Amino acid sequence: MSQDAPTFSAPAGFESPPENDPGNNNSQAPGAFTRFRKRLSTLSVTGTRKKHPQEDSDPANGESVDEQPYVYTATPAAAAGEDEEAQAPAVPSKDITVPKRKASTRKSPTVPLAAPVPAPAPAPTPATTTGGTHYLNEPHMPSYSPSTRSLLGPKPSLRELYPSLEPYASGTLSVEGGLHSIYWELSGKKGGKPVVFLHGGPGGGTSGDDRRWFDPETYQILVFDQRGAGRSTPSASLEKNTTWSLIEDIEQLRVYVAGAPEKWHVFGGSWGSTLALAYAQTHPERVSALILRGIFTLRRSELEFFYQEGASHLFPDLFARYRDLIPEAERGDLIGAYHRRLTGDDEGVMLEAAKRWSQWEDGTCKLYVPIESLSKGDLDKRYLEFARIECHYFQNRGFFESDDYLLSPAQLSKIAHIPTTIVQGRYDVVCPAKSSWDLHVGLPEARYVVIPDAGHSAKEPGIRDALLKACDEYRGV
Repeated sequence: MSQDAPTFSAPAGFESPPENDPGNNNSQAPGAFTRFRKRLSTLSVTGTRKKHPQEDSDPANGESVDEQPYVYTATPAAAAGEDEEAQAPAVPSKDITVPKRKASTRKSPTVPLAAPVPAPAPAPTPATTTGGTHYLNEPHMPSYSPSTRSLLGPKPSLRELYPSLEPYASGTLSVEGGLHSIYWELSGKKGGKPVVFLHGGPGGGTSGDDRRWFDPETYQILVFDQRGAGRSTPSASLEKNTTWSLIEDIEQLRVYVAGAPEKWHVFGGSWGSTLALAYAQTHPERVSALILRGIFTLRRSELEFFYQEGASHLFPDLFARYRDLIPEAERGDLIGAYHRRLTGDDEGVMLEAAKRWSQWEDGTCKLYVPIESLSKGDLDKRYLEFARIECHYFQNRGFFESDDYLLSPAQLSKIAHIPTTIVQGRYDVVCPAKSSWDLHVGLPEARYVVIPDAGHSAKEPGIRDALLKACDEYRGV
């Protein structure tokens, strides 16, 4: 034992037997000292450091520091699974004095110093609308548990949504000769800077929180439910329900509901980002800014990752429930198998398929409307809308002409001039970062904001904060 090592004195009743004691054979018959060592291993050492009278001694002036102790009070902590013999004698509280180590007089060998390593450049702060890659905090900042994070200091203060507000106008827009009725709302500042919110899914519908992304003193906010979703009717209808029909609806809403502004901002996440890109590429002259989150372009690789194999490696338990509804003979194409059940005539089979489909996605991100706020009837309706419409679009690959339609150079060149912010959660499983990165590569002037400790949901604190900042910055665009 080193001379500087602390010495622990055993409490009364736990003294070590002499080394020459023939009965000192702990390996065969645990004695009191062995039990003391077991109990000592479970001690929770806590307490307040007590200042020693010689605390202020200065070794540089020859004052002794050898007897400056750090005193802690040790109390026994219960150890789960201890045997009865180890728990029998209670260890009394005892002050354990640990002498302060002497200052070392050992000299380190002289080693040539290496050239100083320059400190990393600070992470860029998204203070302007210029392009580039931005991060919420530091680049590649890892996620920490709450206990570890508390040691590192508080996280940056993140913003909440704007306060709740009610629409000043609402109604329906009849399209396709009355085949579909589109529910819409206007809120915020009447005649203000126009912005349209595009919900996810397809089939997700809107909620009151969707108005709260935008400064109501600046923006005139249009929110609507896409065909077959939310309060639009008929519910879960697939007839004449395509990406291109939704783009026509957006234009009619701009003209007949929003007051026919020459341009407006377009906000969308997940499927909403798909529709926002498709609308902007079809009508680039009508878009003044794009605020996008969780990019989804409906490429085969994206669909296969989430619905066939990929996300299944991260959520195998949840994926098993989604997969096991389908017989093994059909599991080579799960989207196709679900599409057959969601468009069949058996309502029971349709509802069960809708639940399994929706709950798989719900298990990897938050549902747009919290489940606890819905009655069973509302939940069944939402499941059917979400699953039927979403699977309908995915089976038809978004009704796009090619797999990389939205990311093709020809299409991206149409919107390269539009101020764009792309917000992406680093750990988004539903819409992995590869798609948002590919979009940023094709639109290098767009601002690409990576949130290092977030997944898919727009309500995750870092994503919410970045989206609110983008909407505020685009008030002057």
